[in-house]
Amino acid sequence: MNLVLASTSPFRRELLGKVIRHFDVAAPEVDETPLSHEAPWRLVERLAQAKAKALAAQFPQHILIGSDQVAVIDGKILGKPGTKANAIAQLQSMRGKQVTFLTGLAIYDSQQQRMQSCVEPFDVFFRDLTDAEIEAYVAREQPLNCAGSFKSEALGISLFSSLRGDDPNALIGLPLIRLLAMLREWGINPLLDENSH
Repeated sequence: MNLVLASTSPFRRELLGKVIRHFDVAAPEVDETPLSHEAPWRLVERLAQAKAKALAAQFPQHILIGSDQVAVIDGKILGKPGTKANAIAQLQSMRGKQVTFLTGLAIYDSQQQRMQSCVEPFDVFFRDLTDAEIEAYVAREQPLNCAGSFKSEALGISLFSSLRGDDPNALIGLPLIRLLAMLREWGINPLLDENSH
């Protein structure tokens, strides 16, 4: 069965490439606007499912993988900052606090119209960062297109006091442990399939 990653994220593509050799990548056209009063975990699961299904017509005999992520602090969703000033303000609001990253993951069999999805949480505990540290970090990494204003796979790790979760890949946007478990339920196992790796 052919796999397709429904994502434009280079980070998700790189993660999937570590465990699966052959897969296609395509950009899903999905409106990511939250619904009124939609809980963060419902939002990411709905969008992951929508991304996976969005490519079904284009890939009618494939397993489609969709993923979506938000950062939540004090019950509020943190978006992508977009500007340097917003990134600094976001990081200032997070110092000394816990931020929960929720990653929605969905796999969709376009031939059998079968869907499987879940939400993987991952907690990040921020150090009590100084303004100088925050400003230096934003200047060096330019995390303007990252939810929560940091890249955990790079210098962002220096912002944290600790991490808590089942799969550190979830923080980057694709929980591989859960994904591989879901694929095994559908008979896809990169350890046993010579074509996949």
